[in-house]
Amino acid sequence: MKNVIFKKTLFSLLLLLSFIGFSQNLPLSKDAKISVITCGLGNETYSYFGHTAIRVTDPTNNIDLVYNYGAFDFRTPNFVMKFAKGDLQYFVVVHPFVDFMNEYTYEKRSVFEQELLIPQDTKQKLFDNLNTTLLSEDRYYIYKFIDKNCTSMVVEIINKALNGEVITKKGDNDITYRSILFPYFDGHFYDKLGTSIIFGTKVDQLGTKIFLPFELKNSLEKTTFKNKPLVSNSKTLLQFEKETPISWWNNIFTYIIILLFIVLINKRIIDNIYLLALSFIGILFVFMGFYSFHHELAMNYNVLLLSPLLLILVIFSIAKNKKWSYRFAVLHLIFLVIYSLFIINKAHFFIVLPMIITSGVILVRIAIQNKKPIPIII
Repeated sequence: MKNVIFKKTLFSLLLLLSFIGFSQNLPLSKDAKISVITCGLGNETYSYFGHTAIRVTDPTNNIDLVYNYGAFDFRTPNFVMKFAKGDLQYFVVVHPFVDFMNEYTYEKRSVFEQELLIPQDTKQKLFDNLNTTLLSEDRYYIYKFIDKNCTSMVVEIINKALNGEVITKKGDNDITYRSILFPYFDGHFYDKLGTSIIFGTKVDQLGTKIFLPFELKNSLEKTTFKNKPLVSNSKTLLQFEKETPISWWNNIFTYIIILLFIVLINKRIIDNIYLLALSFIGILFVFMGFYSFHHELAMNYNVLLLSPLLLILVIFSIAKNKKWSYRFAVLHLIFLVIYSLFIINKAHFFIVLPMIITSGVILVRIAIQNKKPIPIII
């Protein structure tokens, strides 16, 4: 989804133009068209999922604008903390269509257009609603990864103009959000691994909401309004083949090599560093689960693998406390078994399986090293 960085002068200019151009509701001509714009996937983090926007074109009134719900301001105080907490304000802005297209041409990302086949009065209502939102406090919203983003906001404002829940998800209602997201990270292995372990139970719910641009595009193709298709056939405005990046480090091979090294080197210090790293990640996840408003981060069962209690195991191991090192090693082996059974049917099972095996080998090794020997009576 598209996150746009605006310099102060550009932002002020666009806002000024908005006030000048739409201080009053402008009647659209009969030649006016309103379209849903779907932008292709990119290789930057913000562009992994594509982007959705609304285009309004009216040659009679010399209008050709794109309304974009995916903007935020990096100058926001405490930007990083607000983003992590989930109370960062996103907002809607308007671009000249030519500038919008120039940006996607530069980024080599495809752009598709679906014209809304709606009556003139509904076009006017949607246009007025867009401009009212643009010039009011409603232009701001709190971003939520699944529930409120550039795509869901477009669905919301179009449905409002249509006086009902006309646009709903069509297809893939029987698979989870996690399964839907998984393929979008192809070519970005560590992003795929990171999102696999940071997301909790919410993304394991069935994906019944439209939250991704191409979900909306596909659903629009199957949506009717007053017994007629809601949109025209999709028109390709820009066509680029997405290039899957090739990296010497960002791939499954370095992941496997690192874990194999940890297992095969069989050094206590290496084992402790590995477990310490997992515990710190687990502590971060627990903190984020309580601190963040992002529901996707709550109830994260991946802490059974990335257990904060591993920190205590490392402390006992360094202190050479055999009794408690053994007990905590066995405890975490039980966690691993429960975790493995819980995720065996989930999309990220195979990507975390090497970590499960590595942790299992290390924990068995610690348990054997610290198990009290059984006395032999002769």
